[in-house]
Amino acid sequence: MNPTKILALATTLLLAAHSGSHAQTSRTWNNKQCAVVLTYDDAIDVDLDNVVPALDSLKLRGTFYLIGSSPVVAKRLPEWRRAAQRGHELGNHALMHPCDGSLPGRGFVTPDNDLSKYTVSRAVSEIRANNTLLNAIDGKTARTFAYPCGDLQIGGVKFYDQLKNDFVAARGVSEGLQTPAQVDLTNIDAYFINGHSADYMINLVKKAQQSHTLLVFLFHGVGGGHSLNVGLKEHRQLLRYLKAHEKDIWVAPMVEVAQKIKTTQAGATTSKPRE
Repeated sequence: MNPTKILALATTLLLAAHSGSHAQTSRTWNNKQCAVVLTYDDAIDVDLDNVVPALDSLKLRGTFYLIGSSPVVAKRLPEWRRAAQRGHELGNHALMHPCDGSLPGRGFVTPDNDLSKYTVSRAVSEIRANNTLLNAIDGKTARTFAYPCGDLQIGGVKFYDQLKNDFVAARGVSEGLQTPAQVDLTNIDAYFINGHSADYMINLVKKAQQSHTLLVFLFHGVGGGHSLNVGLKEHRQLLRYLKAHEKDIWVAPMVEVAQKIKTTQAGATTSKPRE
């Protein structure tokens, strides 16, 4: 075969591979350009006062990572139940929100909730107890986990390894946009939002649209309620952009997006030819 024909054949094969990969990504994102997941941590009052009404008004759904011991869970349990009934995910953010107090900048960690003093079995037991609580609220068994403070290990051991069968996936705190094949379901990337502008957040969405990737937002306070906060106006502008472009953007709770990714990754693995 002459060089010209070899080059033409290689180009054809490359384009076919790219087309197939793009088609698979599009299917994973419900035949849209990208997926966006809105996550809100710590079970605070503004979740129910500000966020849920804002999402509901635009028929968008988010994921709320609840700390089981939060007084806002006990005090407002019927409202959390109604939020779940409207399609929002109640995710697991551990029972006590333990963080590794041995790390720099962790002066806020109390001795009782110092992950570095935990055993793996204690961490696993508390997280499973929180799942029991969440099931009592929403009646669901499929849900995702979010690492408190993004801490993955206890004494060098990844405690989530014992919880893989308890959850669909786990969200971390490292920033990144990823294709379905690139997503690590044991530590999904997320963009930590604190004081950012609407333009910054919307530009992230546009990048996800252009690259056909997953974008996860990590919020705490929205319009106050937490030292880590985003303004109500900025949050509202982000939601309005997502709603205005919903034909191109799949906005869904983490559990639904993770289930799609899991199916895609499993299909890719089984379809690989044997060597």
